[in-house]
Amino acid sequence: MPNPHDEAVHDETVHDDASHPAPPHDTAPYDTAPYDTAPYGAPDLSTVWLRVLVEVARHGSFTVAARTLGWTQSAVSRQISALEAALGGAPLFDRLPRGVRLTEAGRVLVPHAEAVLERLRGAGRELAALREAAGGRLRVGSFATADAALVPRAIAAFRARHPAVRLTRQEGFTPVLLDRLTADRLDLAVVSTTGRAPLDAYTLHHLLDESLYVAVPAAHPLAAEPSVRLPQLSDADWISGSPRPEGTLLDAALRHGFRPRVAQVVAEWTAKQGYVAAGLGVTLIPALAAESVRPDIALLPVLDEEAPARAVYAATVRGRSLTPAAEAFLAALRESAARIPV
Repeated sequence: MPNPHDEAVHDETVHDDASHPAPPHDTAPYDTAPYDTAPYGAPDLSTVWLRVLVEVARHGSFTVAARTLGWTQSAVSRQISALEAALGGAPLFDRLPRGVRLTEAGRVLVPHAEAVLERLRGAGRELAALREAAGGRLRVGSFATADAALVPRAIAAFRARHPAVRLTRQEGFTPVLLDRLTADRLDLAVVSTTGRAPLDAYTLHHLLDESLYVAVPAAHPLAAEPSVRLPQLSDADWISGSPRPEGTLLDAALRHGFRPRVAQVVAEWTAKQGYVAAGLGVTLIPALAAESVRPDIALLPVLDEEAPARAVYAATVRGRSLTPAAEAFLAALRESAARIPV
């Protein structure tokens, strides 16, 4: 079967002269810069040239390619001439009495030009999807108690609205999450003021101010009280995620003038509840986790007028633009936070 590019197309001979003036809408750039190369040795080619090359090769005709592009024949001819000059002067088409035919150099270049143009079209599609939060990725981090209700609800709402976005989640303590933000391993992180992590380098989107509860065994003498002050439990055994209260929720006890006795070090807040239910001590439960407390322990609101509540934020790197997907997830977080009993 003959190659279509080996057959002359019934077309007038190309004339690049004033007899074919460009119409007012002919805005094809007339690139005639001398041959140049990028630092890695590849020629610096205009994508306009590549597009014209592909159209002329597809139709075997400057005139038909010009009609497809909405240009004049002379404009198409100039683009091909500029491309040939940029590549060292080797002709890409044999100019025939009727139409044109790819040279060997042209046959080598066309597949590369098609691949470049397709990659650019793909980039355009992906960028459009990002603008509409209809694609791309979103990397979210959160501390453990935020994963009890706040973050799962936000993820569920976000995925219902933006199912094409690839959302991934990481869990960690606030300082770790902030380091991941800085290293561009996260796009957004749900963090808290617990732990005394420096927050000045980040943009903080306030979600809620969180109150604290003390979890006590169901048979504890204070279990029936409507609330409690922390000094009432100064002699209790405490269950905490760290042997030292500094930088934990138990910082509140230090503000009240006593150092809590940490009897059990348990990292996971749900496991802490098991230790409380077994009568091995008491623990602090933040409001974010209060909805998921097991039924065999009692929660007592902590009265602490002097100390501020723990603040919870969605943190992003200052100066780094939020993607539309991140903006949409932030809105879902705010909706979820409004449902938390703080």
